[in-house]
Amino acid sequence: MRQDIGSTAAQDGARGLSNRDIVELTEFRRALHRRPELSGEERETARAVVAALGPTAPDALLTDLGGHGVAAVYAGGAPGPTVLIRAELDALPIEEVGTLPYRSETPGKGHLCGHDGHATILVGLARLLGRRRPARGRAVLLFQPAEETGEGAAAVLEDPAFGQIAPDWAFALHNMPGLALGRVSLAEGPANCASVGLRIALSGRTAHASMPEDGVSPAAALARLIPVLTALGPGGALVPGFRLATITHARLGAPAFGVAPGAGELWLTLRALLDDDLQDLLTRAKEIAREEARADGLEIAFSEHDLFLACRNDAEAVVRLRAALGAEGIAHDAENLPMRASEDFGRFGAVARSAMFLLGAGRDRPALHNPDYDFPDELIALGTQIFHRTLRDLLG
Repeated sequence: MRQDIGSTAAQDGARGLSNRDIVELTEFRRALHRRPELSGEERETARAVVAALGPTAPDALLTDLGGHGVAAVYAGGAPGPTVLIRAELDALPIEEVGTLPYRSETPGKGHLCGHDGHATILVGLARLLGRRRPARGRAVLLFQPAEETGEGAAAVLEDPAFGQIAPDWAFALHNMPGLALGRVSLAEGPANCASVGLRIALSGRTAHASMPEDGVSPAAALARLIPVLTALGPGGALVPGFRLATITHARLGAPAFGVAPGAGELWLTLRALLDDDLQDLLTRAKEIAREEARADGLEIAFSEHDLFLACRNDAEAVVRLRAALGAEGIAHDAENLPMRASEDFGRFGAVARSAMFLLGAGRDRPALHNPDYDFPDELIALGTQIFHRTLRDLLG
C-alpha cells in the first residue's frame, strides 16, 4: 500500500511534500536525466544539486567531497546522533534509446540506473528539512560521486572533510524494477555482493603467420583460462560461499591475417557474497593464470578495477527502517535480497550502523542498465516520505 504524499502534505506542509514540490522535483529529475555525467565527471550535476539545495538553507554545505560529492547538513537544537542519507550523482556509459521528451542529450551516456531519481529524493528531503529542522542531532544528505565504479564511497570516506559529518547512522535506497511499484524490500544481513574486475595481460612474441613456431602465442593459454576461471565461480544460491566468475572481455593479437599473436588480455568480474570469499576467489584466479602463463613461456600482469565491498545491513538499522515503513503503512518484505549486484554503499557500514532498502519500480519495467530504463517519477515522493519518517523517528 502506498500513501498519497501530496494529500499528506496538504494536512501538514512541514511533514510532507506539496503538489507543487512534486511538480518541481519531477522537473528537476528530468533535467538531471537530460544531462548525464559519468563517474568522476559529475561537476555540472553537483552544481545543479547545490543550486537546488540553496533555498533550503542548510546549516553547512560541503562540496567537492571525494571528488564532486556534496553534503548538506541540517542541525537540530539539541545534542543527538548524526544520521546520513546517501544518494548518487553518476550516470552510465550507455547510449539511451527511446522517445522520452527528456531523454539524454549526451551521446553514449545515460541515467539508466536511476541515480537521477535517488538524487531528486534527497532534494525533496532537503525541502522538508529546510522547513522543519530536526529536534536534535544532525541530518546529513550526501550526494555521492562515482558509485558505478566503486571508487566514490572510498574517496568520500578518505576525504578529510568527511570528519565534519561522520555519521552514527547511514541509510540509502535503490530503485528496483521487477518489484511491484512502491513496494519495499528490506532484510538484515547480506544485501549486495562484493565484486572486483580482474584484467589479465599475457605477453609473448609475435611471429609470421606462416611460422607460428617462431613466436610465443597466448592463444592456447587464453583458451584454457576461460573455462577454468569460469568454473571457479559457478554461481548458485546466494548463501555464504556463493561465488561467481564472469568473463566480460577477451582480446588476442592484432586484427591481421599475417601475424601470429604475441599478446592477449582476459577481463573477468569476480563476485562473492562475503568479502573474504571474494579475496580468496581473486587469489585463486591469479594463481591459476600464473600457472597457465608459465606453462607456455608467457609473461603475465594483473590489474584490479571497480572494487566493491559487500553491503551488509545492520540489524538495528533495519529495525529503524521497518518501524518507519510500518508507521507510514508501506508494504515491505525481503523479496530479491540479497542481490548479486554490487553497491558502493557497503563501505559506509564500517563507520556507521547502515542499511539499504530496495524500492520497487514496477514488475514490467526494463531492467537497470537497460538502454531504455527510466526512473519512475512516482517514487520521488515515496522515497522522500520513507527517509523523512526515519529521520523524524531518530532525531525528532
